[in-house]
Amino acid sequence: MSYVAVYCVATPDTPNKVLTHFEDIAATLAEHGVRFERWAPGPVEKGASDAQLIAAYRPQVDALGYSSVEVLSVTGDHPQSAELRGQLLDEHRYSEDQAWFFIAGQGLFSLHVGDYVYAVRCEKHDLLVIPAGIAHWFDRGEHPHLVTLRLFNTAKGSTPVFTGDDIARRFPGLDD
Repeated sequence: MSYVAVYCVATPDTPNKVLTHFEDIAATLAEHGVRFERWAPGPVEKGASDAQLIAAYRPQVDALGYSSVEVLSVTGDHPQSAELRGQLLDEHRYSEDQAWFFIAGQGLFSLHVGDYVYAVRCEKHDLLVIPAGIAHWFDRGEHPHLVTLRLFNTAKGSTPVFTGDDIARRFPGLDD
């Protein structure tokens, strides 16, 4: 189930509130310019190639206006699973908006906005668009299972800029 847990930075062990209804999640995130949507499933068969996955969602991707799309597919038996998980576990930002659409599986984005952290658990059919400059981190979990489309405009915009803050280590991850 998708949710957003809202934490005060000073109390990372206990969320102030947890929202599970789609409308509440979308409205809370929209207050910070973050877009949360659910897309109708595309005509995708199990074992589809990256090109087939992208083609299945091409109308939605085109409507968002991003020029680049890549498929990220990670499972627990991926040979670089731990390395891939660690790449985005530290707080970072992007110079462009980042859009993620979950075709399968789940992941946890934690958005650091002012004195709060919004932990957003995304799952199948969820779209999350994080505006440029919002500090955040992403956890795939210890035993990841996800297939996502990652949307951006330029190669530079898809490169994270790490903040150097260790805040991510203080908050629960996907498996906690």
